[in-house]
Amino acid sequence: MAPKTTVSTNYQTTRVLPEPDVFIHCSQGTRIPAHAAVLASVSPVLENFIDRPRKHRSSEKIIQIQGVPCDAVIAFVGFLYSSRCTEEAMDKYGMHLLALSHVYLVPQLKQRCIKGLTQRLTTENVVDVLQLARLCDAPDLHLRCMKLLTYNFKAVEATEGWKFLVKHDPWLELDILSFIDEHETRKKKSRRYRMEQGLYGELSEAMECLEHICAEGCTHVGPHDAEVKKERRPCGKFSTCEGLQVLIRHFATCEKKMGGGCVRCKRMWQLFRLHSYVCHQTDLSCKVPFCRQFQLKMQQEKRKDDAKWKLLARKVTSAKVLSSLSLPKRKRDEEIGGTINNPGIRSFKLL
Repeated sequence: MAPKTTVSTNYQTTRVLPEPDVFIHCSQGTRIPAHAAVLASVSPVLENFIDRPRKHRSSEKIIQIQGVPCDAVIAFVGFLYSSRCTEEAMDKYGMHLLALSHVYLVPQLKQRCIKGLTQRLTTENVVDVLQLARLCDAPDLHLRCMKLLTYNFKAVEATEGWKFLVKHDPWLELDILSFIDEHETRKKKSRRYRMEQGLYGELSEAMECLEHICAEGCTHVGPHDAEVKKERRPCGKFSTCEGLQVLIRHFATCEKKMGGGCVRCKRMWQLFRLHSYVCHQTDLSCKVPFCRQFQLKMQQEKRKDDAKWKLLARKVTSAKVLSSLSLPKRKRDEEIGGTINNPGIRSFKLL
């Protein structure tokens, strides 16, 4: 049996310490002197080792820490004394220190290692860190590893760590591939949701512009009995208003609209109908054309597609609320105030 070598240890503490009364035996026959009171105060696992009865009272207290480099154990013991871990030690022994902190229940070091390893994740080491994160019950580190794997899978797939995992841990490989598949599914759903919300937002803006044109008029279209200013400036949402005015001008002069043969007129009818579902004015105060007629028709006829239109109206209204919440408070109050009790009349005048 090879003789043990006792290393001189810098405990990195300002406390006056007595003579060491316990020795940590690690790999390559190295002994690290330590103090039982310090170790027991930081780690309950080490406290249990220290409190175990010895065969002979005169024999020295020994704790075996094998399976990791001796320098990693020295860094671990240094943390127990000083609660500090250098960046150099984290670079060299971060994974070993995480394992030691988990086994010996040192939560402060464990959090330090999780943070340090997260900052040092690469495509080369991510598979090894992921396996360690599972064993050491480190969910935050595990999630960061899975995300890095997801976004850099092609690069990780070419590493030796991944090839080893495929051969020896098919269950973890399945977990990783399932996570990537779920991530892609969530991304597609999120993209589709954003597209839908964008469409509902555009429809909400179109409803506002329709009410604005009917009540006040814009550059080319306005209420038929309102006095038209000679110089009418574009409104704040002129890009939407302008397209809507083009539709209105076409609708007013198209000869096919009554027969339903014009796509542009059909689109205009759909906007009128959608407005009637969104509009909360049940009297004649609403100035958008055909609003009251559509509402009466809804009450008289229970159409099969009413549920779809009501659902669309709710989503358009929700998009308007979400849009208003994203605005600064003063601008939001101005917009809300401007949409209540808008004066106007029922038909258009082409300017």
